Amino acid sequence: QGGAELLPFFLPPPWQSAVTCLSWPAENIIVFGLAEGKVRLANTKNNKSSTIYGTDSYVVSLTSNVSGNGILSGHADGTIVRFFFDDEGSGESQGKLVVHPCPPYALAWASNSIVAAGCDKKIVAYGKEGNVIQTFDYSRDCSEKEFTTAAASPGGHSVVLGSYDRLRVLNWSPRRSAWEEGKPKEIAHLYTITALAWKRDGSRICAGTLCGGVEQFDCCLRRSIYKNKFEMTYVGPSQVIVKNLSTGTRVVLKSQYGYEIDEVKILGKDRYLVAHTSDTLLLGDISSNKLSEVAWQGSGGHEKFFFDNENVCMIFNAGELTLVEYGSNDILGSVRTEFMSPHLVSVRINERQQRGVEENKRLAYLVDIKTIATVDLVGGYNAGTVSHDSRIDWLELNETGHKLLFRDKKMRLQLYDIGSGTKTTILNYCSYVQWVPGSDVVVAQNRNSLCVWYNIDAPERVTMFPLKGDIVDLERNDGKTEVVVSEGVNTVSYTLDEGLIEFGTAIDDGDYHRATAFLETLEMSTETEAMWRTLSRLALEARQLHIAERCFAALGNTAKARFLHETNAIADQAAREHGGDGTDHYLVRARLAMLDKNYKLAEMIFLEQNATEEAMDMYQELHMWDECIVVAEAKGHPMLDKLRRGYYQWLLDTQQEEKAGEVQEAQGDYLAAISLYLRAGLPAKAAWLAMSREELLTNGDVISKVSTTLIRGELYEQAGDLLEKVGNPRKALECYCKGSAFLKAVELARLAFPAEVVQLEEAWGDHLVQQKQLDAAINHYIEARCSIKAIEAALGARQWKKAIYILDLQDKQTAAKYYVKIAQHYAALQEYQVAEELYAKGDQTKEAIDMYTQAGLWEQAHKLAVKCMSQEDVSVLYITQAQEMEKQGKYKEAERLYVTVNEPDLAITMYKKSKMYDEMVCLVAKYHKELLSDTHLHLGKELEAEGRLQEAEYHYLEAKDWKATVNMYRANDMWEEAYRVAKAHGGANAYKHVAYMWAKSLGGEAAVKLLSKFGLLETAIDHAADNGVFEFAFELARVSMKQKMPEIHLKYAMFLEDEGKFEEAEAEFIKAGKPKEAVLMFVHNQNWDAAQRVAEAHDPGSVADVLVGQARFAFEQREFQKAEAFLLRAQRPELAINYYKEAGMWTEALRISKEYVPGRLEELQEECGREAAQKGSGGTEGLLEQAQDWEQAGEHARAVDCYLKVRDPSDSALREKCLLKAAELAIKFLGQSQSMEVTRTVAPQLVAMKKYNAAAELYLSLDLVREAIDAFIEGEEWSKAKHVAKELDPSRSEAYVDQRYKEYLKNQGKVDSLVGVDVVAALDMYAEQERWDKCLEVAAKQNYKVLHKYVALYATHLIREGSWDKALSLYVHHGAPANPQNFNIYKRLFVEMVNASGMNCAEAYSSWADLRDVLFYLCENLVKSSEANTPAHEEFETMLLISHYYATRSAAQGVKQLDTVAAKLSVSLLRHTELLPADKAFYEAGMAAKAASWENMAFIFLNRFLDLSDAIEEGNLNSLDHSDFQSTDIPFAVPLPAQQHVPVSVTRPRLPPALRPLQEPWQELAVAFSCGVTSQPSQTEQQFFP
Repeated sequence: QGGAELLPFFLPPPWQSAVTCLSWPAENIIVFGLAEGKVRLANTKNNKSSTIYGTDSYVVSLTSNVSGNGILSGHADGTIVRFFFDDEGSGESQGKLVVHPCPPYALAWASNSIVAAGCDKKIVAYGKEGNVIQTFDYSRDCSEKEFTTAAASPGGHSVVLGSYDRLRVLNWSPRRSAWEEGKPKEIAHLYTITALAWKRDGSRICAGTLCGGVEQFDCCLRRSIYKNKFEMTYVGPSQVIVKNLSTGTRVVLKSQYGYEIDEVKILGKDRYLVAHTSDTLLLGDISSNKLSEVAWQGSGGHEKFFFDNENVCMIFNAGELTLVEYGSNDILGSVRTEFMSPHLVSVRINERQQRGVEENKRLAYLVDIKTIATVDLVGGYNAGTVSHDSRIDWLELNETGHKLLFRDKKMRLQLYDIGSGTKTTILNYCSYVQWVPGSDVVVAQNRNSLCVWYNIDAPERVTMFPLKGDIVDLERNDGKTEVVVSEGVNTVSYTLDEGLIEFGTAIDDGDYHRATAFLETLEMSTETEAMWRTLSRLALEARQLHIAERCFAALGNTAKARFLHETNAIADQAAREHGGDGTDHYLVRARLAMLDKNYKLAEMIFLEQNATEEAMDMYQELHMWDECIVVAEAKGHPMLDKLRRGYYQWLLDTQQEEKAGEVQEAQGDYLAAISLYLRAGLPAKAAWLAMSREELLTNGDVISKVSTTLIRGELYEQAGDLLEKVGNPRKALECYCKGSAFLKAVELARLAFPAEVVQLEEAWGDHLVQQKQLDAAINHYIEARCSIKAIEAALGARQWKKAIYILDLQDKQTAAKYYVKIAQHYAALQEYQVAEELYAKGDQTKEAIDMYTQAGLWEQAHKLAVKCMSQEDVSVLYITQAQEMEKQGKYKEAERLYVTVNEPDLAITMYKKSKMYDEMVCLVAKYHKELLSDTHLHLGKELEAEGRLQEAEYHYLEAKDWKATVNMYRANDMWEEAYRVAKAHGGANAYKHVAYMWAKSLGGEAAVKLLSKFGLLETAIDHAADNGVFEFAFELARVSMKQKMPEIHLKYAMFLEDEGKFEEAEAEFIKAGKPKEAVLMFVHNQNWDAAQRVAEAHDPGSVADVLVGQARFAFEQREFQKAEAFLLRAQRPELAINYYKEAGMWTEALRISKEYVPGRLEELQEECGREAAQKGSGGTEGLLEQAQDWEQAGEHARAVDCYLKVRDPSDSALREKCLLKAAELAIKFLGQSQSMEVTRTVAPQLVAMKKYNAAAELYLSLDLVREAIDAFIEGEEWSKAKHVAKELDPSRSEAYVDQRYKEYLKNQGKVDSLVGVDVVAALDMYAEQERWDKCLEVAAKQNYKVLHKYVALYATHLIREGSWDKALSLYVHHGAPANPQNFNIYKRLFVEMVNASGMNCAEAYSSWADLRDVLFYLCENLVKSSEANTPAHEEFETMLLISHYYATRSAAQGVKQLDTVAAKLSVSLLRHTELLPADKAFYEAGMAAKAASWENMAFIFLNRFLDLSDAIEEGNLNSLDHSDFQSTDIPFAVPLPAQQHVPVSVTRPRLPPALRPLQEPWQELAVAFSCGVTSQPSQTEQQFFP
């Protein structure tokens, strides 16, 4: 179902032989071979067959060539026969080609050779004439069997041969021009392959086997996926199948010449194929399946392809544009152009059919920036060239290629008619233009107007509609044409008059009846009138006279309409009588010629038909009497005389006296002719006639009448000729003078009045000067001896030599001023020697100096200058000229001038600025040798910054700073260079250090290999460990020197110990095999547990040392029991005894000795006795014993005194005990006053001893509540103080405690605790302590108003410290409330940021964006607040706009394609210089315009910047000139900045004073040339004009 129907095809067999093989090479041709040896052809059209050729041998194989125009047959006797249906011009022979050694059962005809194989197991490749070119012999391969079949791929580049269980593949190599054997395909149990057939695209092959199997194989060379959209299958070197994975469509890309395809690309919105071979270029349109292959020499893949046109591919390569039409294998055209934009090239290929034109292919392109060339691609000739006065930025041909639209940079739209060569400006300020598809209608936009030309032949007829937006597209489909306009966020469509568009289409199609019918429906308008006029012209050309008549009637041209009506009547009558349309009738043709004003053609038509009367009538009707008489004379018409009389009378009646006079003159009536000439006001013609006839010269009346008329008409020369002719010289001379005919006057005077010749010569010269014929006047003035006039005439005529000759004859005073003018001329001709001599003659040596100066002839200028100028003036002159030379790039000349006036520093600065460092160094070495080293160092840094490292190395080494060179190469990861420099210049250890750093940068095995190479491995390990780079040391040791690991671990452990990382140090000590060191480390740091743990685990012998250390620490802490226990555990009781002795605890010492060291007991007892004797009874013990005695005796007051006298500072506990005892006794046994006194004595001492609780309890025991509270407060026992105040004295003391607690928290800075008591006080304290983060964190927990109070305080603090960026980030994070109190902060942030330097770059985007966001939210908040629409609100809106401009500019500066946008934004910011620093704004705008190549704008802005800089220095803006900014919105009245915002230091770092000539390009003084006044140059001038 749905398949092809299989129909029988019968050929009557007149033979009695079997068909052995069959081939279908071409569409209607079937070739088959017979067992009897014949090869026959069957024609499928007529069902007939015929024998092509016959042999006597069985046909074993048939095959055809790639094109199907030739066949090969193989026979059982080995013969291979070739036959061509069409040899395609190859010239190859037919018939028996070669005899193969065996029957060629496997036979294939590839593109470059013939491949045959058979039972001899050999594959032979034959050339085109049967010569053997290659043989593949498999006869020795026992696994190979006979070859049974072969097939060549459709492309002819591969051949597959089948044998037993195997397929062999041969591939043609174009580079080697030979067959290459691929890997055979072996399939077990496949058995003999009997048939092979390729898929038509060459991607697969099927094999049939003896056992009935059919196997299919994929035969591609490679397969790839392109962009995840297309599958590329390379089925042969010259054939690629491209498959669209989404649609399944396939395109076979094949080289027709067999070249190998290198790479296939899919471009142009995945529609177009591009591929290269060695000698050709393949192009294709996937959608239309049109493929092209054109000759193309390899250009390295630098071509640029444009696919904007669906019919042709545009290829730009090395300044040449090549056009290739899809489906054509020839290059359509090639032209030279440098303009690659598709908007500057227009191609039209048969886009609209025209009458009588089969092919129409046109190209328009730019020859240069102002010239368009149009080319007829069919004929290959230039159809026209358009020269324009401005740069062209868009062009497009109409679809017929007869008209060209183009637009220039001034937004002017031009129309060029290629046929007539006329150019018309049809629109100004054009922002959009497009031809309407399928017509010659043009749509364009002019500012806010939509302009439509329905008839482009009448460009003045334009239809306009108002627009509110911009045209974005033009759509025409379904009989409707719409202009799509973007109006902000909306898109609006404007529908064009389809009828008017259809009129143009009907005209192009030649359907004038349809065009007329359409115009009939329209009302008359300017567009309609233009269409009727166009249709009338075309209808006349096509001889459709009725339509033309209707057109002229519609146009109101009654005369032509009536004339055509009469013509149509004649044509209709002729059509009825003779058939046809009647336009061939001679009367119709003549009348059409008359309508075209081609009267000669009409005459010829009439005379061809012997219609003389009609011809004469035509001329008479048109009053063309001369032509009528000529016709009558030519035909011998009998009415000729009457015709002439009538003609003469008509001339008189119509007052054509001149013509009548000519008629009378021709007839010999001269007097009548003269009379008529005079009546006609032609006395000169009458005089000429009188002078030509002798008989008239003797007629005095005639002569008098004519001369009087001539003089009256001011024809003095003719009157003079006439008077001279009749012998009246005086009157003739007067006439000549009046008529300025001085030549005739002088000639006459020489004969008749010699004395008047000189006067006439001067008058003649004056006349010639008036006529600007100065050169002619010179000789006349010389003849008249008027030397001054002669000189001035010679100068005016530029007759310089003649002027000099005349001047040399004059006195010096008279000639001086003229010598200067002539000298200036010779100076312009560069004849300086002559000019100098002339200046000298005119006493103007200074002018000669200026001449030589401007010509650059400084030696000659210097010779003259020293004669007449001061040395100071000469210096200024030379420096000024040198600076001009510098601007022109003539550095050698400028150097020579600087040196001539002893200013080498300026030459050095010039070379530095131009980066000509070699010349600069030469001058420094010559004139400032002491600065040479610093110069080399400075240049090295500059070159390093520019990436010119080799040059920087040279200068660093010349400055003897090899370390800078090494660091430079290290920074650029060029270690080999750094090592080379260090080894060559750095001494013994420098290169080792570099090698170490190099290895460190490599790491791993690479580092080990490098250090081993240099023999520095162990040294590097030690160096790394000593310098704390342990990771690198471990890495090196692990890879190469594991024996160094313990040493490194030990050093690492010591390093970690110093760093306080004891646990990590412990692990490293253990890894280093040094646990004792770890123990000592912990002991030293009193980490006893860790020390004991390590000792017990890794070094038991150190346990005792740990216990001793613990005991020592315990004794120091007076923890005697603990210390004693440690020492006893360590079995060191003697140390415990010593410690007790040192503490004066003799009792404990005696106890230990008695229990553990009884041998020392006696010795200790003696020592203890000596110690007690030394102290005596006056000591502390004595006081205690005395106090106890008085207490036992009941003398409590004395006991109190004794206890109070105990003041042992070494035993605070004893002292505390005594004080408490004294207080206790006083309270219990003494009176109130005494107990109060003792308490007031004891309690402060307890407080001083920090025994606050005890002191407070004493006070409370005597009801001293306030004192007790103070004691608790002194001891910071606030809870107890509050408790006491609350319980005992709540009315007075509770507030007192709270107040003291707040003061305490403030004084102690414990703000965190104060928060819970007094938040505002805590926040104020945070602010005072500048703990702003904490302050804001706490404030944020309160409310919005509190938060922004402290945000404002913090922002103010940051701004005062110059950290405006951090202040800005505060408001980015916390928002910007519309508080009037904050307005100054916001303004200050804005001012700080716009005044900041370094913000004109892409990196500043985030800062500008933050400022914009803050101002945006501020403005939003203002809108909602009471401050809405106030001046402050408007000011912040302006600041928001400015910050947005800055942010957008920074964003654009990061993208190269948006440099122009950044420049425009810099210019836009000039509108706001009342808020911005004006000098900075104009500087940035000028530099941006300069970078965008807007030289004029850059000059104006930078000039304004210089004026502002001068104004800043002067302190007022009075000197500013605003003429350049008239009619712009850039403000004139701007605030004067307090200081310049573009300082010189930004671009020029300062060096020592000795190097200042290298840094400061200005001299200390700039001397004005004209007046000698000196002035210090401003910083701005120094920056811009170094």
